[in-house]
Amino acid sequence: MAKVKITDTTMRDGHQSLLATRMKTEHILPILEKHDAAGFHSLEVWGGATFDTCMRFCGDDPWERLRVIKRHVKTPTQMLLRSQNVVGYRHYADDVLVEFIKKAVVNGMDIFRIFDALNDIRNMEKSIETVIKEGGQAQGTVCYAISPVHNLEYYVKMARELEGLGCHSICIKDMAGIIAPYIVYDIVKAMKDAGIKIPIQLHCHYTSGMGAMAYLKAVEAGCDIIDCAISTMANQTSQPAIETMTATFRGTEWDPGMDLKLLTEIADYWKEVRSQYAEFDLSSKWPDANILLSQVPGGMMSNFLSQLQQQNALHRLPEVLEEMPRVQEDFGWPPLVTPSSQIVGTQAVMNVLFGRYKICTNEVKLYMRGYYGRPPAPINEEARKQIIGDEQPITVRPADLLEPELPKAREMCGAVMEKEEDIISCALYPQVAPKFLEDRMAKKLKIDLELAKQGSEFYPV
Repeated sequence: MAKVKITDTTMRDGHQSLLATRMKTEHILPILEKHDAAGFHSLEVWGGATFDTCMRFCGDDPWERLRVIKRHVKTPTQMLLRSQNVVGYRHYADDVLVEFIKKAVVNGMDIFRIFDALNDIRNMEKSIETVIKEGGQAQGTVCYAISPVHNLEYYVKMARELEGLGCHSICIKDMAGIIAPYIVYDIVKAMKDAGIKIPIQLHCHYTSGMGAMAYLKAVEAGCDIIDCAISTMANQTSQPAIETMTATFRGTEWDPGMDLKLLTEIADYWKEVRSQYAEFDLSSKWPDANILLSQVPGGMMSNFLSQLQQQNALHRLPEVLEEMPRVQEDFGWPPLVTPSSQIVGTQAVMNVLFGRYKICTNEVKLYMRGYYGRPPAPINEEARKQIIGDEQPITVRPADLLEPELPKAREMCGAVMEKEEDIISCALYPQVAPKFLEDRMAKKLKIDLELAKQGSEFYPV
């Protein structure tokens, strides 16, 4: 047995889970050297929702954030990549995906955690292939779900396929915080017993209060790496605390050997920074026992309440929670992670309010046509026919039907473009990136004018 390694999620999933992903680059930089000195396996600093929110809310260039972080650390950097969704909410053409990965590697990204909302490996293949080709580390992800088809054989089969594609490691992703300690023990042990040679990493949220116990049992079963956040940015809907897990394994064969004094200094820094984001710090202060019954993540629950409130139908929430698994079964038991969670959840609300599949969103229709990929189990054909009639769903990888998107993005940002990465930003977020680039240019022009004005005072022409 080797010591357990820890990935620090404080600077990505930590603040995404607790502070609505509002962390600014200026608050990350001062503490980087201490994070770097702590001895983490990797620092998760990019990807997920951070790319969008950097531009939309923080006024930060996401590419510049990555470059600056990389200049300050030697510890491998890590990001969350939504496979063909890249860091957005729909499938993008291969030219966008490939160029994004190329530029991410050039700007300093080392490890790419690649997942697909449906666990459809076809949607992950291009990402994995490109990361490996560009010299990055590809981590193939298995999204955890509770259903009749998500059993040990399912998880082991997927892990084998990902290892066969050349992935450097496997991540078991418990995005809702619902994996039980003895269940994850069995999954990790089954993967190890099946001969999986590459490292296995576990990602849990603390939402249900089981996260730290899940890590303990997973490590006992042979899990190599666990995701944790510094204590003052941990627990609640974030990950278990680094210090807690360090102390848990101290003196054992899995001891990560981290300095609790240094970790306390890092925690003190983030405690102060977190206080500056109080308006966004709205996550539940206690474990959510309800999720153990409904399996509905907190974000989905708040959406349910909002949708029902708009229809003066809050009293029908119990019906929606009963309808959820029925819709999930009709849709082929997709894991409840972005965007499948929103697709399934919204349809459950509509079914309760208006009748089963009487009204469907465009996303649901696209899902039934196969444009999100292939779900873990067959779709209920009666439900499909009710939603899209006699239309035949596609059977190819959805991205195979997409035309290249970079040429149009280049035209869109031509006047305000400073670097090639700006084109990718516009391709991913055409409603957000152009305005960000315009504002960035305006700020620089203002600074140049101020400098010119100061110069003319000292050096009259």
